[in-house]
Amino acid sequence: MADPYRANGPYFEDRARLARLLNDPDRPVQPVLAGKAHPADEDGKHMICDWIDLAQRPEFRQRVVFLEDYDIALAQELVQGVDVWINTPRRPWEACGTSGMKVLVNGGLNLSERDGWWEEAYAPELGWAIGDGREYPEGERDREDAEALYTILEQEVVPEFYTRDAAGLPRRWLDRVRRSTAVLTPTYSSSRMARDYVEQYYLGGAAELRRRTADGAALAREMTSWEVCLRRHWLELSLGETSISSTDGAWRFSVAVYFGEIAAEDVAVQLYADARDSESPFLRELRRGEPISGAANGHIYTGSAPDIRPAEDYTVRVIPYHPGARIPVELSLVLWEK
Repeated sequence: MADPYRANGPYFEDRARLARLLNDPDRPVQPVLAGKAHPADEDGKHMICDWIDLAQRPEFRQRVVFLEDYDIALAQELVQGVDVWINTPRRPWEACGTSGMKVLVNGGLNLSERDGWWEEAYAPELGWAIGDGREYPEGERDREDAEALYTILEQEVVPEFYTRDAAGLPRRWLDRVRRSTAVLTPTYSSSRMARDYVEQYYLGGAAELRRRTADGAALAREMTSWEVCLRRHWLELSLGETSISSTDGAWRFSVAVYFGEIAAEDVAVQLYADARDSESPFLRELRRGEPISGAANGHIYTGSAPDIRPAEDYTVRVIPYHPGARIPVELSLVLWEK
């Protein structure tokens, strides 16, 4: 086992329970702890001190090993020999958890907080998880998570590892290892990552480059002129007051847009609302109507949105538009109504 992050909290407070778990003569457990604190991370330094203190206690000295100066080279050795990789960050502070991914191809299993990659990858037949998948104020769930970790180790992990057949093989454990390796390794690997980059980005980018540079780079020249014009005249864009009405279960929006020296075809006028709960942000194009009488370059735009949200949730915005451009990556201009 490796990498229990919150070593100085409730995970190590129940010394008697930990001693029973480690010193069972019939089902011994050998924890290997490894970590390195940033020079400015005082809490991390204290945590490592607690680990070392624990490893030196008489009741744990023959069972607990602390490996100092944790780095990639040491991690490479650990993932080759570990049976269960334990990772216990405070959700949601686990950036990813690549060490747990590296364990997969080496036949190790994961027992981790449902955070980082394990939130996405976990399934009961592939490993074990602690936590309920929700976020809490810092430290509030430590004791519950410690209890869950001990319970899983005592009632699931250790019995499964030591339940052997006549040939001395832990069949259920090996089945779980095979499932974990077969299901997770192809997904959480550098091969899959490289393939995704090639298929989803590089090939498309190469095709787009060929398209833009064809015919003497005609499209590239056109897009450059489009961008230069927008950047030069963007501050001339303005929005009039939005008119809102309600009919047939929808909000109806009408807004005047004044373009200055910008062509109406070079921008998109949209109705937008931030994401709410688990929903995606609301986004809808507004339709351009007739020119505004008396305005040099203005149009009325109209559209609708469901009235299941308050009208004030929605706002009008103007962004660049060109059929060949990736917005906002290539041109991050935006005009908000509010």
